[in-house]
This record gives sequence, C-alpha cells and structure tokens, in this order.
Amino acid sequence: MVLSMERWVGKVAVVTGASAGIGAAIAKQLVEHGLLVVGVARRKERIDELAKTLEGKKGKLFAFKADISIGEEIKAAFAWTTDNVGPVAILVNNAGIHYRTTIIDGDVEAWRKTIDVNLMATCIASKEAIHIMRKNNIDGHVININSILGHYIFKLPNLDIYPATKYGITALTETLRLEINSLKLKIKVTSVSPGVVNTEIFENMDRKQFDLVKNCMLNPEDIADGVVYALSTPPHVQVHEITIKPVGEDF
Repeated sequence: MVLSMERWVGKVAVVTGASAGIGAAIAKQLVEHGLLVVGVARRKERIDELAKTLEGKKGKLFAFKADISIGEEIKAAFAWTTDNVGPVAILVNNAGIHYRTTIIDGDVEAWRKTIDVNLMATCIASKEAIHIMRKNNIDGHVININSILGHYIFKLPNLDIYPATKYGITALTETLRLEINSLKLKIKVTSVSPGVVNTEIFENMDRKQFDLVKNCMLNPEDIADGVVYALSTPPHVQVHEITIKPVGEDF
C-alpha cells in the first residue's frame, strides 16, 4: 500500500477545536501537506496566531469563530467555508470537553454541554460536510477524534458522562459508514482513539488524578500523525479505527 497526501493538495479541510492541542496539531500538519484548512473554534485569535506561523507553507490556515455547541454556528462555519475557501473535502471532528465530575453529583447543564460539544456537534458537522461532498461529487473523508474511553471504561475518578459521549462517537462512526455505503458514496469515515494526550483538557485535573497519567502521555502531534496516516491511504482503503496509546499506559 502506497501512502500519499498528494490527492489532497489544494483541497479544503475543516478542523473543529483547532485553537489548541490535537486540533491545532492536525491543522498545522494538514497545512504543511498543502491543504486549505479552516480552523473552527471560539478562540479565533489563537488560530490566527497559528496561521501566522504557517505563512509560506504549502497550504494555508483560515480561522472561523464559532461555538460548536450551537448548531446554527456550525452551519455558518460550513457556509463561510464554501463561500470563501471552497467545498469541504475533509472534516476532522476534534472539539471536545470534559468537566471531570461525577454522574451521581454532576451538574445537568454541564452534561448537556458535554453532549452538545462531544456528540451533537459531530453529528451536525458530519451532516453539513457530507451534504457538501455529495453536492460537489467529492470523495471526501470524515475523521472523528474519539478516545479509548469510547471503547472500554477503566477506573479513573470523575469520568462523568465523557465516556458515554465517546461511546456515542464509536457508534456514530459505524452508523455513518453504513449510511454512506447504502448511498454508494466513496466517502471514508475514520475513528481515531487516543489514550492520554498532553493537552489543555487535563488542566483542571487534580494532582492525584494527574499523577496517574503524567508519565505516560502522548503528544498532540502523535494524534495528528495518525490522522495523516488515515488520509494518506489509497482511495479504496478504509481505515475504520486507529487506536493510539503511549508506551507504558496502564489502562
């Protein structure tokens, strides 16, 4: 199997949660491979700053401010992308949150926000992207940044409903693949499930929790490498699931 990103050069990618961590690393690598990338996040200024560091690269990074917990703002991001950059060929559903509390004592509004960002936004963005791909006859690719917690539960404090949303991503990825097949589209869908990654999502972790994982953490660039691998496969190859774990991880 020959791996190549050449067929994506000049194509448009949308990356949600691109202001930091995994999303920023993915956006950076896609620009370096020659894509026109629209980074979507509330903190637009961070994407603007990243774009400045990528000037002169093979591709280009654009920033769009949106709260992806709001469906209309997701739709606006895709409309802006189509009008100002071009029809989307790649969607990376990366944005995610984790309030790190419990189910028994958790906050209902925090649950709703988690579901809206981690699951509903992925559904809405996938719908918008695939409609654009169908309309423009694009053999595109949807990539969902999942988690090992979307496949099994291990004992860590304050997991809250985060694993439930990630299990939802696992089911969504397979359901979407079957729908795509039934429509005879040549659009790929891939779930990328990292273990512990050194990102901002761990900033609100207490010391005891952090000590459980601090010595076995991936870098955001490791996950970006996995995304590029999935995108680099030939058109007939479907990479359905990639699990990336740090060496020595106990769960």
